[in-house]
Amino acid sequence: MSPTLWDTLYKLSLLYVRDKGLMTSTTKLAETTGLSQQTVSRHLIMLERLGLIERQVTVRGEEIKISEKGLEELRKVYYGLKAVIEGVPKTIIFEGKLFTGIREAAYYMGLKPYRDQFLRKLGFDPYPGTVNLKLLSASDIREKKELESYPGIEIESYRDKNRTYSSAKCFKAKINDEVDGALIIVERTYYDASVLEVIAPVYLRERLKLKDGSTVRVEVFTRTD
Repeated sequence: MSPTLWDTLYKLSLLYVRDKGLMTSTTKLAETTGLSQQTVSRHLIMLERLGLIERQVTVRGEEIKISEKGLEELRKVYYGLKAVIEGVPKTIIFEGKLFTGIREAAYYMGLKPYRDQFLRKLGFDPYPGTVNLKLLSASDIREKKELESYPGIEIESYRDKNRTYSSAKCFKAKINDEVDGALIIVERTYYDASVLEVIAPVYLRERLKLKDGSTVRVEVFTRTD
């Protein structure tokens, strides 16, 4: 999304009433934003196409709602600014319940270009697959979203002759105060923000005697230095 388009989304958010939307017109928005009516109209069309807003014409005017996707874009910038202004905590503690995932992670974790990066950047060769944890509280989910805005240890994407494999971001972690590992945030994932994916050099289920439903504590180290 271009900076000018993001600026329009931001200005809409200043006028926006959560759950009620915004009843307005391109003329009023032009006066509020300082843009021409034509530019406002073009930006609204583009924001709608991107799925960042929803629009409906009514007898009272045009109703605009910022979609969940649009709110997520605003949150990303908010968390980034919060980190700059307030600083980044050294550690974040998460607790989640273990569950069996879709079982595709083992394949991706075993790919040599990824394994080489994990070994070089994290200092260990991960056991194939991830441990999936469902976060237990709304505050943990908010902190997970905030963590996603922090700079982490980048695992670069790569391409073979058939497809492109996505990038990821890691943060070193301590699992159940016992095992050193890492939290991994994959660029393209099947899971939402309520799920943590954790990797380690050992089979965590066996080492920590875990099973589905076990509560797991993960201390995440946010600094990469």
